Amino acid sequence: MLDLLVALPPALVLALVFLLPALEASTFLGLLVPGEIAVLVGGVLAHEGRLPLWAVVLAAVAGAAVGDQAGYLVGRRYGRRLLARVPQRVARSGELSRALELVRRRGAVAVVLGRWAAALRALVPGLAGMSGIGHRAFTVANLAGGVLWAVAVTLLGYLAGASFRLLERRLGWGGEALLALVVLVVVVRVVRARRAARREGADAARPG
Repeated sequence: MLDLLVALPPALVLALVFLLPALEASTFLGLLVPGEIAVLVGGVLAHEGRLPLWAVVLAAVAGAAVGDQAGYLVGRRYGRRLLARVPQRVARSGELSRALELVRRRGAVAVVLGRWAAALRALVPGLAGMSGIGHRAFTVANLAGGVLWAVAVTLLGYLAGASFRLLERRLGWGGEALLALVVLVVVVRVVRARRAARREGADAARPG
C-alpha cells in the first residue's frame, strides 16, 4: 500500500490525506486501514518537493476533524445500531467495551488520547456520541486532538524522507503500546472498583 501511494500523482495523494482520516471513524475504515499511512506518505512527498507541506497538514487536519465529527453524530443519533457494524473480532476482543468505559470515565480527554491509536481512533468518536459527551466539548477535543495528530504525523513523514516505511512500523507499534496502556488502566480501575464493592457488601452483611 505504501509503494502504491508513493507512486500516485501528488494531487491524488493529497486527496487521500483528507479521505482516509475522514473515513476512519465515520465508516470504521480505521479498523482496517489506518489513516496515518496516507498522512505519512503526504509528508514524504512534501519532503521531496512534490507537495506543499502546509497543504498536507491542512488536508490531514480537515480529514481528521470532519471524520471524527461525523462519527460522533452517527453515534449520537443511531446509538446501539452503530455497534452492529463493528467487526466480530473487535467485539470479541473486548476492545469495544473497554473503549466505551474509557470514554465514559475520561470524556473529552479520551477523545484526544484516542487519536493516537488506530483502534481507538475508529471507535472513540461514535462511542463519545453514544455516551452523552456534549457536542461542544467533543468538538473542542476533536479539533485539538486532530491538529496535534495531523501536524505530528505529517512532520514525521517529512523528516523521515526515504525511511518512511520503518517509521510507519514504529508508529504502529507506538499506537499498539498506547492502546495496551489504556486497556491496562481501565482493567485496573474495574478490578479495584469490584474489590471495593465486595468489601462494602461484606461490611454491610456483618451483624451490628
